[in-house]
Amino acid sequence: MSVTRQGYGQLIHEDGRVSVDDVSTLADSTLANRDLDPVPIEKRTWGTYNFTALWVGMAHNIPSWTLASGLVAIGMDWKQSVLTIVVANIIVLIPILLNGHAGTKYGIPFPVFVRSSFGVRGANLPAILRALVACAWFGINTWIGGSGIYLLAGKLIGNWWVNAAAVGGHPWTMWFSFAVFLALEIFIILHGMEAVRRFENWAAPVVIAAALALLIWITVKAGGFGSILSEPGTLHGAAFWKVFFPSLMGMIGFWATLSLNISDFTRFGGSQKAQIKGQALGLPTTMTLFALLSVLVTAAGERIWGTAIWDPIELTAKIENPIGILVALFTVLVASLSVNIAANLVSPAYDFANALPKYITFKRGAIVAIIIGVLIQPWRLIANPDMYIFTWLGFYGGILGPIAGILIGDYWIVRQKFLVVPDLYSSRKDGAYWFKGGWNWRGVVTLVVSALLAIGGSYSGVDAKGVKSGPFPVDGLIPFLKPLADFGWLIGIIAAIVLQVALNKIFPPAHLKDSLLDESKLTVPEPVGPRNVPDTVA
Repeated sequence: MSVTRQGYGQLIHEDGRVSVDDVSTLADSTLANRDLDPVPIEKRTWGTYNFTALWVGMAHNIPSWTLASGLVAIGMDWKQSVLTIVVANIIVLIPILLNGHAGTKYGIPFPVFVRSSFGVRGANLPAILRALVACAWFGINTWIGGSGIYLLAGKLIGNWWVNAAAVGGHPWTMWFSFAVFLALEIFIILHGMEAVRRFENWAAPVVIAAALALLIWITVKAGGFGSILSEPGTLHGAAFWKVFFPSLMGMIGFWATLSLNISDFTRFGGSQKAQIKGQALGLPTTMTLFALLSVLVTAAGERIWGTAIWDPIELTAKIENPIGILVALFTVLVASLSVNIAANLVSPAYDFANALPKYITFKRGAIVAIIIGVLIQPWRLIANPDMYIFTWLGFYGGILGPIAGILIGDYWIVRQKFLVVPDLYSSRKDGAYWFKGGWNWRGVVTLVVSALLAIGGSYSGVDAKGVKSGPFPVDGLIPFLKPLADFGWLIGIIAAIVLQVALNKIFPPAHLKDSLLDESKLTVPEPVGPRNVPDTVA
């Protein structure tokens, strides 16, 4: 493979990927460490299967199994619910692929990528916002995983396990199960990203095989399906569309967080084709398959037990065969571990490392995330979803769509996919991403305005008795923005793209004043450092 010096201390390879002339020149930077540095080209080895397996491992989890049930509960029939999930995941795949491009091209993680649009110091704002949401979900999913161990182990061990003495409002055996699940997560993440890759590679087929086996077993046992497949939806005409759009935004929001930090994974990509093809094969197809499996398994279970059981842990607890229980327990463990580590632990590990690169490594960042995930007391979040998950996590998550939009607008339109990698790690005042004091006010203003548009109209509905169903005012936090609330994620990401581009064109940073579109006219000074390769290397 031929290599050409692109200038600015970096090399461009014939497949379009870029590497740094000499990574050792970053060693003295306070913004660099071994985990945040660009991945060397020879270590960018993830192929199509790795990215597909990553998404299969993340998508096959307990919350995603129950997505279809939530839509059926609000009045959709099963076909409408599955279609909503399909459309949502095709839509969210677009920003995921767009923001994944920089990771593969430059080998950089999300908190470094976001320095180009927020500044080398300002990047900590979106990075920490993303990290705190991930920590909360990490704690919640760890508690769910521990609950799976607790319930299924009770089937094997006996009632004494389930009815053990209570400590802090829960049986001590539940706390023990929580600790076991947490220990497994710590063991995997402390072995680094390569361990995450290997775990996802084998977890993906295991979970698929187990889900299909569950479908075959329960269908044979039931001898058919219950009424779920024949029940019509209760929503028609305008009533359906009124529910469809906020539901679609909710389904998009399920993976919207990954549209920010997907470069944490694509930085290991062997090619753009591999990451695009692998993610396209992994995300929408897997989420659709899992939605269909959940509907079919629940329909068969309804025929056996006379009621629809959507919770997969409760469903597998119906198994009486000890071997079947062990298989179910193992599957719940693998499925919960694969999503929680990849989706909720990798990102904050990098994000916290970005805050203090010289003191916090990837592994130390992961430990910080784990501690926060426990300190937020996830058992309380789950116990009071209206006040905690709906207000804090849901409201907080509405901010993340605009961050994805800022990255897309800045990278694809303003910078035309061109980044000066050494300057992403530089605190020099003449660096490309220093802006003013290390902050790019354009990104901050765009985030505030677009997030306000996305979540400012958040409102609560009223039930048949006139009781408010959520914590927000019925007329919305900001009443005139209420009409936008049902389209919050979409409004936020589009507004962020438009505003980020507009502010950079109206008030271009010093290094972009000559041209926003022609990288040859950039006035970024070449960083000082060794030039140890000729212009072209065969």
